[in-house]
Amino acid sequence: MEKRKEFKILLWIAIAFGVAFFLPIESARFNTAIAATLDLVKWYAREHVVLCLLPAFFIAGVISVFVSQGSVLKYFGANAKKWLAYSVAAVSGTVLAVCSCTILPLFSSIHKRGAGLGPAIAFLYSGPAINILAIILTARILGFEMGVARTIGAVVFSIVIGSAMSIIYRKEEKLKREEQMNFVPPLEKRPMWQTSFHFFTLVLILVFANWGSPSSDDTTSAWYYIWSYKWYITGLFSLLLGYSLIKILKIKWQWVLYSAIAVVASALLADNFIENAKLSPLVPMIVGIAALSTITLLDKRDEDNREWTISSWGFAKQILPLLAIGVVTAGFLLGSTHDGQTIAGVIPNEWINALVGGNSFFSNFFASIVGAFMYFATLTEVPILQGLIAAGMGKGPALALLLAGPSLSLPNMLVIRGIMGTQKTVVYVVLVIIMATISGLIYGAI
Repeated sequence: MEKRKEFKILLWIAIAFGVAFFLPIESARFNTAIAATLDLVKWYAREHVVLCLLPAFFIAGVISVFVSQGSVLKYFGANAKKWLAYSVAAVSGTVLAVCSCTILPLFSSIHKRGAGLGPAIAFLYSGPAINILAIILTARILGFEMGVARTIGAVVFSIVIGSAMSIIYRKEEKLKREEQMNFVPPLEKRPMWQTSFHFFTLVLILVFANWGSPSSDDTTSAWYYIWSYKWYITGLFSLLLGYSLIKILKIKWQWVLYSAIAVVASALLADNFIENAKLSPLVPMIVGIAALSTITLLDKRDEDNREWTISSWGFAKQILPLLAIGVVTAGFLLGSTHDGQTIAGVIPNEWINALVGGNSFFSNFFASIVGAFMYFATLTEVPILQGLIAAGMGKGPALALLLAGPSLSLPNMLVIRGIMGTQKTVVYVVLVIIMATISGLIYGAI
């Protein structure tokens, strides 16, 4: 046993040496891929972690601590009415407006609370896929027909894939149903409307803080109007969060007031001293999250308040390292595309453009695979597809990528594997790729 351990150490040292020895630093492609990796990591850290993931961890914490197991089992449990469970899961994305990574802590929460595999998978897929903002943007930029096809495809996908997973693992689901049959839910600590108010206040802060900017020539639409006032709207829901903390969670009003003052002061300072308009909102968000964490951890009136932040931290510890690995890998292989710029990875973009033209089985299948492994932040898939279509991408592969891409990514897969195991993750990914390929073929033939 000791010899085997020492041999493994020697093997890893040899591999590390070999990689260092043969690093192709003279290759322009390799150096561009390194630049793309660093660019994607920097962009992800600036644009996605603070405004998307950190609020999502707290939303997941609400599900984990404040939403009773009885409520989760009622709507998503193995014994829940199928039509209700899948209906709620299939349209969840219209409310959440999240990406393939932001949905992960929420999925992990309901999975741990005993949700049936089918509804949980439907929720996991639909969260990013039926993002109402992305659907609207798709219809406006890529055409009404594509917007409708994406909406129908995403709803059908979530139900079919969730049902398929439930059937494939029916023995496990049967055991889960038997375990939950005699479950007696404890009395609710507070009325459901209060928990819902607290939950949806956080969700709306997440939605409006990440409301995407319209195209440069769009200055009259409702989308532009909301975007121009997004931080005022976010501030309004932050006030409602303060009300929720005081009236529902019973945290001392003085603590909430001091926290609000700190957030407002940090926003004013950031606005005056940080020239980059995209970075200045990060400061009050970080201060707000730090203040929320502090007052909940120090609160001694209700143990659940402290548990809320501890649970949120647990999701962060579980998910962030795997996401970091996934983002680095995706950036190196597929490059970095955002804000109108593209830096190629090791796999040249020209290869991808050449492989997804027309409407053949291969082009749809390839588009599904690329979409499944590539990372798309919320709404970025639309301008990326716009460029690919302009370069000759067929409409069938475009839909296939839209249906596979936003709901999956390499970082997403790594985290899902940690939640429900390798086998279920592989089956889920394969189902998404197959469904996306078939949908692309049908849409391209119409």
